[in-house]
Amino acid sequence: MNETYRPASSLSTGDVTKTSATILEPHPAIRVPSHERNRGMPLDLDWVKDAKVNLSAVERRSTSLTGRRTVKKQWQAAWLLKAVSCIDLTTLAGDDTVGKVRRLCAKARQPIRPDLLEAMGVADLGLTVGAVCVYPTMVPAAVQALLGSNIPVASVATGFPSGLSPMRLRLEEIRYAVAEGAAEIDIVITREHVLTSNWQALYDEVLQFRKTCGEAHLKAILATGELGTLRNVYRASLVAMMAGADFIKTSTGKEAENATLPVSLTMVRAIRAYQERTEYKVGFKPAGGIRNAKDGLAWLILMKEELGRQWLEPELFRFGASTLLTDIERQLEHFVTGRYSAAHRHPMA
Repeated sequence: MNETYRPASSLSTGDVTKTSATILEPHPAIRVPSHERNRGMPLDLDWVKDAKVNLSAVERRSTSLTGRRTVKKQWQAAWLLKAVSCIDLTTLAGDDTVGKVRRLCAKARQPIRPDLLEAMGVADLGLTVGAVCVYPTMVPAAVQALLGSNIPVASVATGFPSGLSPMRLRLEEIRYAVAEGAAEIDIVITREHVLTSNWQALYDEVLQFRKTCGEAHLKAILATGELGTLRNVYRASLVAMMAGADFIKTSTGKEAENATLPVSLTMVRAIRAYQERTEYKVGFKPAGGIRNAKDGLAWLILMKEELGRQWLEPELFRFGASTLLTDIERQLEHFVTGRYSAAHRHPMA
């Protein structure tokens, strides 16, 4: 990302839209018409078994994403606004309440303070987050709070986070969430299928989840921190996409290790290989541990360089996060005022 920068003295905050229109405006291929939904394909065991991952090459490439690329000034502000539009604003805690979900949805509707947007010249951008993600029982409250906003409600399901509930209960959880208004379902796979290389069982499982989702989009959580190797991550990514997953997602956020750049690069390369073979575009969602604006920029750079401009839209890329938004808003306030504010001045809920 080689940008031509102007001296700071010549910049005004209102330059954000003029200098960064290509990143702020939705990609025309995403806007109209939308990409075709992934229809999946028959399980290709030869492709899965032959898949290999070069660990040292993955680590070198991942390091280069943060070591050689920087985005500054108004360009950084524009990229951070783009990151906001791709956030799945999430609350998945045991103390979730209807009131907490409603407050989160209010933040989803207006993720950045209006005075900051006005100072940057983007008050009419209509900025919202990509979705709100909650537990199934909180879907009705979220749907009600987001009426008229066009912000979809995502629900975790299928025995989240372990995925070890009986299959009939996992399917019933999907049906319940969809019936209550969830437009996206974040399912968790059975890790045992990956660890024992039972690819047929994994394919059948995800395929069944996809059919149960109906029109709701399916995000397959691979729980990569529990899969052992990057080769397993790559293979699980392929199988989930073959079974029709609309997105593949790194983590539940509850594992000891969640989203990392090497894991994400491995999954993104699988998405690219799948698109080359089938022409279907599959989305990607890193989740867990992405807490600051600098991290958010690293993942945006990864998507732009590995998959292209279309994967900078919420239709194909999401962050599973909540505290990320707090730090982005702090960084944008610094861009406008030159001062950093305390995190408690940007409450999530």
